[in-house]
Amino acid sequence: MIFRIEDLHFEKGGKEILKGVNLAVKKNSIHTIIGVNGTGKTTLASLIMGLEGYIVKSGKILFEGEDISKLSITERAKKGITLGWQIPTSFEGITVREYLNINNKDLKPEESLQLVGLNPTKYLPRLVNEELSGGERKRIELSSILSMKPKFAVLDEPDSGIDINSIHYIKKALLKLLEMGSTVLIISHNEFIADFSDKVSLLCGDQIIKEGKNKEVIDYFKNHCMSCEHVGVVDKGEL
Repeated sequence: MIFRIEDLHFEKGGKEILKGVNLAVKKNSIHTIIGVNGTGKTTLASLIMGLEGYIVKSGKILFEGEDISKLSITERAKKGITLGWQIPTSFEGITVREYLNINNKDLKPEESLQLVGLNPTKYLPRLVNEELSGGERKRIELSSILSMKPKFAVLDEPDSGIDINSIHYIKKALLKLLEMGSTVLIISHNEFIADFSDKVSLLCGDQIIKEGKNKEVIDYFKNHCMSCEHVGVVDKGEL
């Protein structure tokens, strides 16, 4: 396993948000963590990447056998870990071409945009700012991750702002990441994005309560979690 979480606990404001989370991700696979909004998915992504203010209370986050839970976000990035944000950052004054050339490892900007269904001629000269829609920024961010060829990509809601007819572009990009040797961890509340994963884990309340093949876990999610029958789910404002 390239990535493991062992008995992870995290609290905020004196309340435990994640309680004993365990996870194992196989190298060169797509693994999805699915759960309804407010279950701590984005909190978990922030802990994996080591964002400011997200400090593990106890437990381990292991990457390639090393406990990285005390490393900075910069140190984790140098090891080949990258995060696709739930709400992509805007970069005033930077064109899409310039953005895609940051940390680019030989994938042409034109190719990475085509993989996510965006016309390079139209988008490369544009600025990465608020004039782009949320879905456009999400796809451009995914293009950037493709260009980086990370060892381990954590994608928080990669389908956010993207219409159902364009989901196949996300799948195409994810398969390209696998082809390049990357491992992908998706975090989502959308069963469609989990449908082409190698393995799915269901996060509910403060723990992962079910894992397995995508159909088995997705069916359980739709039948039991869409209207959440489980106790202990934290309020969204606590995440």
